[in-house]
Amino acid sequence: MFAIVRTGGKQYRVAAGDKIAVEKLAGEAGDTVTLGDVLLAGEGDSVADAAKVNVSAEIIAQAKSEKVIVFKKRRRHNYRRKAGHRQQMTLLRITDVGEGKAPAKKAAAPKKEAAPKAEAKAAPAKKAPAKKAAPKTEAAAKKPAAKKAPAKKAPAKKAAPKADDAK
Repeated sequence: MFAIVRTGGKQYRVAAGDKIAVEKLAGEAGDTVTLGDVLLAGEGDSVADAAKVNVSAEIIAQAKSEKVIVFKKRRRHNYRRKAGHRQQMTLLRITDVGEGKAPAKKAAAPKKEAAPKAEAKAAPAKKAPAKKAAPKTEAAAKKPAAKKAPAKKAPAKKAAPKADDAK
């Protein structure tokens, strides 16, 4: 049986025993991950209901992909920048592609956890009336503001007489 799953913004065609490299997923080597976003599933020419299909995978390793060189240049401006980037990725071994429990039940659990947070946020929404600014002390009210002295400009320099003018 094969399935097409979406993870990290990309789609992969997987079957049991396949090894794939995907965008970084949370977990350590040896952990089991369930890829819940199954777009299509089938066997041979027949297509199965993707909502009932689960894809489970084992994390082989957390690694970095090949280095990508980023080089910027502007002609005749003495501008050159060179940088490298290595994208984080996770190597997966697909252990099972088959019908099982619907992933919707797993998705329901985080909603229950999110509900108390929403209630907690709603409770502090009632704010106490804003406090009025503290009245200024008498000493601060009597003290005049310090005046800044105007900045003095340096006198303009006179141009030195040229050698041609001396003749």
